[in-house]
Parts: sequence; structure tokens; C-alpha cells
Amino acid sequence: MTDLESCLATIIEVFHKYSEKEGDKHKLKKSELKELLTHELPSLTEHVKDQATMDSLMESLDADGDSECDFQEFMTFVTMVTICCHEFFEHHEDE
Repeated sequence: MTDLESCLATIIEVFHKYSEKEGDKHKLKKSELKELLTHELPSLTEHVKDQATMDSLMESLDADGDSECDFQEFMTFVTMVTICCHEFFEHHEDE
């Protein structure tokens, strides 16, 4: 498997690791999303100090308004974070 193929497989595995914990195994409940972010993106979530910010993130990801985050909504989030990281490293590569 190539590096990119491994990364794609890992993203899918991580999503299902958390989505299968309760309820619909193809969607993340708010608690599952919070747990995923806390364990899988600790550098990002350590800057989130209040529940309102987490609630706001969930609302912004929940494009269909079902109070859960499906894989497509999750991938939108992953894409946005990846773009932000790329831009950050692009602007700081000379430092």
C-alpha cells in the first residue's frame, strides 16, 4: 500500500473506531466526535476551552441537521483541517 492509500485507510478506520461505539455505526454522535477529536487530534483540541466551541463545531459539521456527523461531513472537517495545516506550514517553512 502506498503512503496515501495507508492514510486514506487510517482515516476510514479512525472514523469507524468511534462511530461504532453507540447508535448508528455509520455516524458519529456528538459524544463520539468529541472523543475522536480529543484522542486523535489532541494538539487541536487542547486549544478548545469550552463546551460551546465543541457544540459550535458539531453544528457546523452537521450539514443535514440530524445532530450526528456522517462520514462525508467528517471528511469535510478533515479536509478543512488539512488545508489549514498546509497553509500554516507553507507560511512557516522558511522559519
